[in-house]
Amino acid sequence: MSISQAVQEIPPSVPTARTVLGKPAAVMSDFLKRSWATVDLDCIGHNIEKVKELVSPGCKVLGVVKADAYGHGAKFVARELNRHGVDWFGVSNVEEAVSLRRDGIFKPILIFGTTPAQYAGTLCEYSITQAVFSTQYARQLSQAAQELGVTVDAHVKVDTGMGRLGFLTDEGNLLDSAQKIQDICGLPGLKFTGIFTHFSCADETNADAVAYTKGQFSRFMEILKLLEKKGIIFPIRHCCNSAATLLYPQMHLDMVRPGIVLYGLSPSGDCGGILDLHPALSLTCCISQVKTVEPGTYISYGRTWCAKEPRVIASVTIGYADGYHRILSNRARMLVRGRLAPVVGRVCMDQLMLDVTGIDGVCPGDTAVMIGTDGENTLTADEMATLTDSINYEVVCLVGKRVPRIYMQNGRQVGVTNYVGQTIEE
Repeated sequence: MSISQAVQEIPPSVPTARTVLGKPAAVMSDFLKRSWATVDLDCIGHNIEKVKELVSPGCKVLGVVKADAYGHGAKFVARELNRHGVDWFGVSNVEEAVSLRRDGIFKPILIFGTTPAQYAGTLCEYSITQAVFSTQYARQLSQAAQELGVTVDAHVKVDTGMGRLGFLTDEGNLLDSAQKIQDICGLPGLKFTGIFTHFSCADETNADAVAYTKGQFSRFMEILKLLEKKGIIFPIRHCCNSAATLLYPQMHLDMVRPGIVLYGLSPSGDCGGILDLHPALSLTCCISQVKTVEPGTYISYGRTWCAKEPRVIASVTIGYADGYHRILSNRARMLVRGRLAPVVGRVCMDQLMLDVTGIDGVCPGDTAVMIGTDGENTLTADEMATLTDSINYEVVCLVGKRVPRIYMQNGRQVGVTNYVGQTIEE
């Protein structure tokens, strides 16, 4: 079914978007009649180029595209990063890695999390590098690889203070972990080409956090020295996430792993302004009904908001099933015709209501912007994160899978990912 056929089958009563961030709906395709995220690939390209300017010649760049590229869509984002010369890609699990391969990404891919040992054949078949974080897991993966007659590329993961996966490197475990790493490097069926750690608070610049990050780096370098004395040298050593890439150039080593900055968002307020970042994602929905309610009228579940005077209420087509948190009820705001409109009443599963009193001409089919710019006003993922006591990472990652992603480049639409329908490339 083509896009135009799909539009024709939508009942006439369902409104279609008239404008998207001030642009005619024709630019964005008129099938976008409910809620959608627009991803500007030019912003992705701009951001990765800014990151590359920070790193020294010879330092590789691993683009983190786990969680469907932080909700932006891994297929299109990875292609753009690949076009800009990213050396590696980072994902959470084997499904994400295989998906990248099937989408035509042939650069090295590192899985940060665990992969069941029985998938050793898949790791080898698709040339995927697996993080190895314990002796037990290394032995399981080695045995599975031997049984299949394959060799799995791997990076050792060490825990320098994150408290998550990895060989411990605190004073009481450092020597033992160095011996364990030496032992697993000799296991058949595994080829270790790298070693890495992950910082816990590199995005904080208070004295205690800086000392902790430097302590993590010191422990990482210490275990590398111990392993070097044992004749174990890794071609790729890496520890810098987005924040450390920005704040600690002396720690870049052989490769950095930018994630959130690729999408134009800062790891934290402490990191703001270091790079000229362009947010890539905007989030928009449609107004389906506009009505004037009388004083004493309650809005939405639980009667948490009541009109104290006549108010103009617009129902819009997004809800918590789309990733718009219920906690935003009576707290957030959206942009309608370039003006700020507060969310009133509780956010429903599929809809919510805005108070558009005083905004002239609002009618069904108009758009409401949750993240992005309309006129002179802008709403950001950071603002939404503050209202939900969260971080911008979570805001973009949780944009629901029934929200299509629309990809723009050079001012034109180049593709659509519709997770509940089909993916269309133009």
